[in-house]
Amino acid sequence: MLKINIIGAGLAGSECAIYLANHGYIVNLYDIKGMSLTPAHHSTNYAEIVCSNSLKSDDDTTASGVFKRELTLLGSALLKTAYEVRVPAGQALAVDREEFSNKITQLIKSNKNIILHTEEVDSFVANAITIVATGPLTTDKMCNALKDKIGQDFLYFYDAAAPIISAESIDMNKAFYASRYDKGEADYLNCPMEKDEYLKFYNELINAKTIELHSFEKNNIFESCMPIEILAKRGTDTIRFGPLKPVGIKNPHTGTRPYAVVQLRKENNYATMYNIVGFQTNLTFGEQQRVFRLIPGLENAEFLRYGVMHTNHYINFPKVLDKYSRLKIDNNIYIAGQLSGVEGYVESIASGLYCAINVIRQLEGNELISFSADTIIGGLYNYLENANEINFQPINANFGILNPINERDKTKRNIMYRDRSLTEINKIIEKIKE
Repeated sequence: MLKINIIGAGLAGSECAIYLANHGYIVNLYDIKGMSLTPAHHSTNYAEIVCSNSLKSDDDTTASGVFKRELTLLGSALLKTAYEVRVPAGQALAVDREEFSNKITQLIKSNKNIILHTEEVDSFVANAITIVATGPLTTDKMCNALKDKIGQDFLYFYDAAAPIISAESIDMNKAFYASRYDKGEADYLNCPMEKDEYLKFYNELINAKTIELHSFEKNNIFESCMPIEILAKRGTDTIRFGPLKPVGIKNPHTGTRPYAVVQLRKENNYATMYNIVGFQTNLTFGEQQRVFRLIPGLENAEFLRYGVMHTNHYINFPKVLDKYSRLKIDNNIYIAGQLSGVEGYVESIASGLYCAINVIRQLEGNELISFSADTIIGGLYNYLENANEINFQPINANFGILNPINERDKTKRNIMYRDRSLTEINKIIEKIKE
């Protein structure tokens, strides 16, 4: 029986290993736990959940809830376990972190098809199917092995992501499309500020609560990745002459130049999501909502992804990987988990499952499966495959990555997204069984 190598026993690696083993494949699962721990980990158990015990909403009219339904139907072992160790948290799926990790570790250790190796991997076995799921704190040796494969430029070492908001939540009575000096296409959506609006926003920004970084994240930050709140603390006008500069912009609603301008950039081809340009931040998620909603036009902004700044290894997916999450230069090597550019616990689990499904199809000589963007998992990978290579940032599950449905009522539309998604997932399941 052919053996499959999986490097990393986090959420993605564990999901992948269990799925493959349960389908009769022998898996070599490599992890350094038991030998050493990354700075973010505290337990020797596998599939450790680190920062929060919440796997987000379980409401099936939310993107996160629909995502869980998809993965449950597809046979996710980790989600099944999550429901078994669920703790009260309203509509969120929260788990007992220790019990979750312990149960997954026992599933792995008791599976006769999984061979555990406590060691650090620093190279790839030629012509062997390998899934790299080493996470955002990949070891130096594995990073070097990846660099040798894909090149230095495609592996990022600092995640500085600005928030992404829903297009329909932007007040277009205040925002407007324009290019500086009316040159070229009006690719940016502009949110203008008058002086009093700017000063109120500025004072709230510099006094807002920030996330306390881990000790290993408190390193020097390149100027191009400076958090907006730190940049602002250099002086009242610093960001007004930086990411909020109004030069060359005229507000068509007033016919005058604004005092400051916040620009939004399209995040996908459907223009359903917008990135707040230059707003990488360490503000807490609650403070991002409060402070950034002071920006004219964003008073009711729906955040599809919050801004983050932390140490994080991830690959430039659209540059390096194909739509099945394999290296374009070596289709025997799959990348799963946060290393591939997905953001979040459930997203990491999904990536491990996605890779496992296609590894089996590759080994059996069947056509690989790419899910349509009518599903959350398909929308996620469609986004990753077609994202801008220059400005690529990790993404998590949201309805903005799906093929749009033309329904104005949000509640009705979300239900339609759910029903369409689950119908499509059931078709995929039938295809997998063929």
